[in-house]
Amino acid sequence: MPARTASTRSSAPRVAPSIDVVILAPRERKLVVLLARGPAKSRERWQLPWRSLKPDETIDGEAVKLARKTLGTAPALVEQVAAFGDGRRHPSGAALSVAFLALIDADTSAGFKGDASWFAVNDLPPLPPRQRGMLEGVLTSLRARLDQGPIAFHLLPPTFTLTQLQEIYELLLGRRLHKASFRRSLHAAWLVEPTEEWRSEGRGRPAQLFRYAPKKRRGGRRGVRFGG
Repeated sequence: MPARTASTRSSAPRVAPSIDVVILAPRERKLVVLLARGPAKSRERWQLPWRSLKPDETIDGEAVKLARKTLGTAPALVEQVAAFGDGRRHPSGAALSVAFLALIDADTSAGFKGDASWFAVNDLPPLPPRQRGMLEGVLTSLRARLDQGPIAFHLLPPTFTLTQLQEIYELLLGRRLHKASFRRSLHAAWLVEPTEEWRSEGRGRPAQLFRYAPKKRRGGRRGVRFGG
């Protein structure tokens, strides 16, 4: 009897881990996430883009392919965030899911013409329970690391105004920042440099364009510090 039990257990099919991609972008002064339509018989109409991992595939490589296939173009950033094996339901039935973050800028999101749709992260439709937890986990991780790396710049075009940059940080943080304090912190971090280009922003004088160009001399300094 014990032998048959062991044999039965070893022959039981295992559901492959899933790869789930949280694709974020700024649109109309909102932080939005791209959701795909679920199968006709699924409990939730909308889901994060996902696929099951095959034994001969590399997880990071397949996540990049999934993000590119969903968007129709390569995202500015794709990175692994965390694995989720919390017992909550996933569309694939997998016991383990790996969440990836992908970022694109506003122009790329505006040009998207696929079957998926954009939703504001603070106004989402019902999602499969594990995917809801994955999205929340990715957002928490992103916000915790904003002052440690150039994450915000992946949501911007190559050149931008400081107002645009502040708006991106505010979207990612989910709160407003004091303009003067933000700019002092930005310059102290040595993350951007001015260009010779200017752009009109409303009725005021044109604003100078900047680009991401971290200087080596900032050494071990942290990124932008958010004082409020």
